[in-house]
Amino acid sequence: MKRSTRGCGCVIAVLILIGLVSGAVVWKFDLVKWWHAQRPPKPTGELQVHVLDVGPGEGDSILIVSPSGKSVLIDAGDAGKGKVILDSLKRYKVEQLDYFVATHPHPDHIGGADEVINGIKVSTVIDNGVDLSTPTPSPTPTPKKGAKPPPPPRAVKNKLKSINSFFDEYKEAVEKSGAQHEKAEVGKKYDLGGGAIVTVLAPSEPFFTKDNMKAGGNDTNANSIVLRLDYGDFSMLFMGDAEDQTETRLLSRDLNLKASVLKVAHHGSKYASSENFLKRVQPEAAIISDGEWNRYGHPAQSVLDRLKGMNIKMYRTDLQGEITLTTHGKLDSGKFYEIKTAKEAKEDVWTGREGFKDDASRSGFIAYGDFGPPPKPKNDKKQR
Repeated sequence: MKRSTRGCGCVIAVLILIGLVSGAVVWKFDLVKWWHAQRPPKPTGELQVHVLDVGPGEGDSILIVSPSGKSVLIDAGDAGKGKVILDSLKRYKVEQLDYFVATHPHPDHIGGADEVINGIKVSTVIDNGVDLSTPTPSPTPTPKKGAKPPPPPRAVKNKLKSINSFFDEYKEAVEKSGAQHEKAEVGKKYDLGGGAIVTVLAPSEPFFTKDNMKAGGNDTNANSIVLRLDYGDFSMLFMGDAEDQTETRLLSRDLNLKASVLKVAHHGSKYASSENFLKRVQPEAAIISDGEWNRYGHPAQSVLDRLKGMNIKMYRTDLQGEITLTTHGKLDSGKFYEIKTAKEAKEDVWTGREGFKDDASRSGFIAYGDFGPPPKPKNDKKQR
């Protein structure tokens, strides 16, 4: 007697159906996971960005405090500005820095870094990996037996520090601090908690060299770390001292450069903030960190004119002091973000400064810093 095979077909159909349903569930679960991974985290509170006033000389120092309390300090101004920055950290109740970012090795950006790193706990230090340490002097050769030893070197009074002493002090402070040290890696994201994310956009290799800067600008500046901050619907670009060459490289890549606010590159230098770059970023507001005493003509009138032509709201530390931005990452009481200044500008924020030194120079002020008030314009007409 033959067995009935009707039941087998039903069982197979049921098994196939179970397999399809299971596969659909797994696929849907993976899809949901992927979708959540792509979406930015939801904002959970107030994000703060403080562009500190480290003038009247040139310099940059920017503090980011996330809703979770995590903090990032980008640069530390020139030598002697460490106390100003430490006082600001205390004012904002920052007891330790989760990240210190040294955008590039110029004294107006990391001259005060050793004071800051020695004065507060820093978990991670990020820089572009360029090492400007002063070479260790070669040991004095041992004189041959019977030979007269060379005379000791004569003491030189008021001897200037080496051109790279600011970097030696920065490096020594990092080593003594016990902080983790990282070289900036393009594409790497840092989760600040509460929905705030910082992404490294530059520098990418090969690094710019002097030969790449024949059209103007400075190669050390061009290799600055560029960061993007995202928080809900809010975004901000921190350009360091990036030059036009840096901007061109960023434009050539598949990057999201559109941002609500732009921290203008290189203190508003004529060698940066190109029209093509600004059109891609489309910022609503721009912040320039510059010094009243700077000798480079920062900010350049040409840059201010480009920003004004795009109806961008302008803020400057040389005229308005410390600039504070707060946002909840979404519309809050009719405002998307709010920017406050420490003081009212007594001069027109759209008027540039006269330059006494080309900011593409590799000597003088760029190397040693920018100290003291700039020289007064010469008056060729004799007083009668």
